[in-house]
Amino acid sequence: MKRERQSKILELIESKEIETQEELVEMLREQGFNVTQATVSRDINELQLGKLSCGNGRRKIAVQPSGDVHLNNKYIRVLRDGFMSMDNAQNILVVKTVSGMAMAVAASLDALHMKEVVGSIAGDDTIMMAIRSTDEVKGVMDKIREFL
Repeated sequence: MKRERQSKILELIESKEIETQEELVEMLREQGFNVTQATVSRDINELQLGKLSCGNGRRKIAVQPSGDVHLNNKYIRVLRDGFMSMDNAQNILVVKTVSGMAMAVAASLDALHMKEVVGSIAGDDTIMMAIRSTDEVKGVMDKIREFL
């Protein structure tokens, strides 16, 4: 039961912007899980979930890219400092960066562990990211915008 519940938690936080444990408890109950906030709190700790910015001053429960929050902030700062623009061609996402920053920005993007990304290649000021499907490109672009 615990494994199914934790799997459902990961599914819910991936598909919805859930800001509080109370919201998560309610959604789990709607899915047929009889849970308390204490149970959900333990699950959040075991799954090493945290809060990430989702824009307009709001934060959501999400999988932390790394267990080290200080390191996560560094990755986000590098992403913000080096990012210039992005565009796509089919399932290839092309990210333009400040000259000399592509490898650092690519490392930051890789640290986000987006399941839609197959891999990335960085040059001096350009990153090419292979996305699993053309349908998932917009979602990846939206996630990157959230961090910016």
